[in-house]
Amino acid sequence: MRNTFLAFSPPLIGEEEIAEVVDTLRSDWITTGPKAKRFEQEFAQFLGAPAALATSSATDALLVGLAALGIGPGDEVITTPMTFCSTVHVIEHLGARPILVDVEPDTLDICPQKIEEALKSKIFHLQSRVKAIMPVHLYGHPCDMDPILELAHEHRLAIVEDAAHALPAKYKGRTIGLSPQSQELGEGAEVRTLTAFSFYATKNLTTGEGGMLVGDAEIVERARLWSLHGMSHDAYKRYSANGSWYYEVVLPGFKCNMTDIQAAIGLQQLRKLPAFQERRRAIVAQYDRAFGGIEALQLPARRPEVDHAWHIYALRLRLEQLSISREQFIAELKARNIGASVHFIPVHLHPYYSQKYDFHPQDFPVAYEAYQQLVSLPLNPRMTDGDVADVVESVLDIVRLYRR
Repeated sequence: MRNTFLAFSPPLIGEEEIAEVVDTLRSDWITTGPKAKRFEQEFAQFLGAPAALATSSATDALLVGLAALGIGPGDEVITTPMTFCSTVHVIEHLGARPILVDVEPDTLDICPQKIEEALKSKIFHLQSRVKAIMPVHLYGHPCDMDPILELAHEHRLAIVEDAAHALPAKYKGRTIGLSPQSQELGEGAEVRTLTAFSFYATKNLTTGEGGMLVGDAEIVERARLWSLHGMSHDAYKRYSANGSWYYEVVLPGFKCNMTDIQAAIGLQQLRKLPAFQERRRAIVAQYDRAFGGIEALQLPARRPEVDHAWHIYALRLRLEQLSISREQFIAELKARNIGASVHFIPVHLHPYYSQKYDFHPQDFPVAYEAYQQLVSLPLNPRMTDGDVADVVESVLDIVRLYRR
């Protein structure tokens, strides 16, 4: 057994990030300023995206993205129950209604067929006010985007991708965050697409807290207005040497801006991201080799057409082959000094949503069944091979002790 506790997902911060933050603290700007602008530019260049907006969280990126698309009271947005609550919260915050549909059995990503069924049902009952689809690239495995894009084109819907887990992932060779070209969707196609990324402390790239919205330059600039009180000029434009004190409020905006202190960390993390990802893939390979032949364990799905970001390594327990519950399995890991988690408690199980929309656990049976099986194992570039071996030994020991 380990002598020290292995944290689930601590950040990996080096001297480069520290020096960049110190440089910021010694400068004239610690709030949104030149480093936030640099981070936006370098992040957009890294993805190949036309424009980027740095925000205080991925939640805020989703919020201002939806607002920029005109989503508001009475509108509907289709999304998944298998996500963190913030995905659905932002729909609620704007006065719109979340329409949840179930997930695919292997990836647990939103199911395109269920999206289509929901749209047809709405149209049949003459009740459709669906304005957007919000796919969630769960664990870093991209959703099956081609049929989702086709549905969005057919029904004239916007797409706001929740890519909090999906940096840097690819779908059929296209980087998540890089909007599809019109020719990919057919003649005359125009689907407005935005993508939101998270830089929370556990993410593949961190700024402590933070997020980024990328997409069409015109929509991103409108989101920029929403992100800072609807003001026509931010502080840097007002208080820098070439700025002007005058501004106008053109929208009833929010306060969602990223500071230069956060951006300083992000600038250095972005440079390190390829190395971070190489280490994540190496850890995943070790897990796969260790767990691949164990009947009581189901490995995370990965389809051949995607490049997985491997934000989370989510094992599924085949509980019929074990004499303990998922909760007991995690407790056994903790007793061995191994941190673990569950991603996620489906949205429809939380009291606010179950009570407001009269959801029941079996309304989304795939998500509900998977939730009861999931265990997220430690996965981060700080882990040594010894750490990985400790996780593997602990998991295999628990399976051996409690196999039916």
